[in-house]
Amino acid sequence: MAGVWISVLKLLHFRSHKRLELNLDARPVALFGPNGAGKTNILEAISFLSPGRGLRRAGIDDIARRPEALGWAVQAAVESTQASHEVDTRSEAGAPRSVRIDDKTVPQLALGKVVPLVWLVPAMDRLWIEAAEGRRRFLDRLTMGYRPDHGSASVTYEKAMRERNRLLKDGVVDPSWYSALEHQMAEAGAQIHENRRATLVRLSSALQEDEGAFPRVGLTLAGPDSPEEGEIDVQALATAFADGRHRDIAAGRTLVGPHRSDLEAIYLAKGLRARDCSTGEQKALLLSLVLANARALSADFGAAPLLLLDEVAAHLDADRRAALYDEITALGAQAWMTGTGPELFEALGNRAQRFEVRDGDGLSNVVQT
Repeated sequence: MAGVWISVLKLLHFRSHKRLELNLDARPVALFGPNGAGKTNILEAISFLSPGRGLRRAGIDDIARRPEALGWAVQAAVESTQASHEVDTRSEAGAPRSVRIDDKTVPQLALGKVVPLVWLVPAMDRLWIEAAEGRRRFLDRLTMGYRPDHGSASVTYEKAMRERNRLLKDGVVDPSWYSALEHQMAEAGAQIHENRRATLVRLSSALQEDEGAFPRVGLTLAGPDSPEEGEIDVQALATAFADGRHRDIAAGRTLVGPHRSDLEAIYLAKGLRARDCSTGEQKALLLSLVLANARALSADFGAAPLLLLDEVAAHLDADRRAALYDEITALGAQAWMTGTGPELFEALGNRAQRFEVRDGDGLSNVVQT
């Protein structure tokens, strides 16, 4: 199988990297070096080839290299079996982020159709035990790989909900102020739920097909408005918004809708909820989901997504590390992986390209080995 891959990556004034250019082939990429040298910064830059705020969810002004603060840019030549694209995303000093694909200015959401991308970073190790918001965000990023319109539906829903919440906080009771917003929320919300549900069905199928080293996971979409099967009726959701106005006014926010849903996972072999598993098991469950997603996208669309796996090898034993590398290479996925030393990637042999990231001046601190 083949995946989407980056053949050229250029960074300008991005975090610690004043100027960086990497020329690559389709194999996985291993970045190794000391903590603080800028390995994760490279992965973060690639994450801006997708819609949103990147894997650190940083503010635009926080990304530009200091002390220059001249703005920043990420440029990439993205290849796949279907097409090649030149992608440029940047922010000039004090300006909002812009996106160009093949020299045409496009909205951020257009990136989802060109660069399918999933990441796993150490901060996500607590995904199963922290608030539901992070799990929804994780699921929505997976969903955009199957349903590119998911991002648009989410933006529509969030914008309408912000307007409704403003009315709620002001104590507005006149229903005429709410009806149009609630109908818009209901239509977008039903689409969001259906997109998420379809993604979980596809992921569950991919998880059942695997007999590898990573655990099988059972997935459900939980919440008072999240039935496990079937669609959410638009009218029923609009009615729920209308019926909940007085309660929502008291709370100052909307208390029902897909923004309240949660992703729940079960370690099937043990019958344990992910939140009750050990730290190592929770990490293995996350990896299982990421790999299942890559398999499903490869089967459905003929191309595995880009994978960003920050410090993924450090907490895996040798057998699981080898199993991870075997699956990545079997998929043909260009996985960008970081670690402190080259020994973490020995099991990859010549199946990967390696770069040492050194402390330096931001100009010549990434060297292919």
